[in-house]
Amino acid sequence: MSKLKLKDAPKRAIFFDKDGVINDLTYNREEGIIGSPRSTKELEIFPYAASSIKEIQSMGYLTIIISNQPGVGKKQFSFREFQKMQDKVTRALSREGCKLDGEYYCFHHPSALISKYTLDCDCRKPKPGLFFQAAKERKIDLQNSFFIGDALIDVKAGKAAGCKTILVGHYTDFLNRMMKEEDAFPDHMIPSLKEAPKLLRSLEKSMIVVKH
Repeated sequence: MSKLKLKDAPKRAIFFDKDGVINDLTYNREEGIIGSPRSTKELEIFPYAASSIKEIQSMGYLTIIISNQPGVGKKQFSFREFQKMQDKVTRALSREGCKLDGEYYCFHHPSALISKYTLDCDCRKPKPGLFFQAAKERKIDLQNSFFIGDALIDVKAGKAAGCKTILVGHYTDFLNRMMKEEDAFPDHMIPSLKEAPKLLRSLEKSMIVVKH
């Protein structure tokens, strides 16, 4: 197998889900569920997020967020609050000299309470619409790119887009059953984003670029 030279493939990308990968999830006491943060105050960026993304960028990858954010359409938080959360992530990364190459969000949901977001769209994961949009706008080679997410819906979306997939989490018997039921098996699994650079460097040693 040929050794991949990163400088020869500048348009490969690492796509990231946001909640659960770059920032922590939160516990909603009223609903009794763990989910995405609904305010800037709840949003806690993982301390290793910036350094991990910066190291990935040093390997020659574009770094892009692909995230469902139905909370806006469901009136769980306002679009302005979403922008404030987005700004908080940007500031946290910039403090360590890190800047994302792109961010793509889907605000739609079939049960959204705001009519313009009540839509069964092509951009809501597990559909791959946002990946295709990013690839077109930034000339990304999806077959030689990765999607890092914390849910099986991310695995499905990444595979539908033609990317290799990395699931953030821990292997359990329950997760194995869900993988089988959903037919969603990631290519790789890591405990957190912190381990992503090491995994990618290991894969680089034997990776073959798919030629079109």
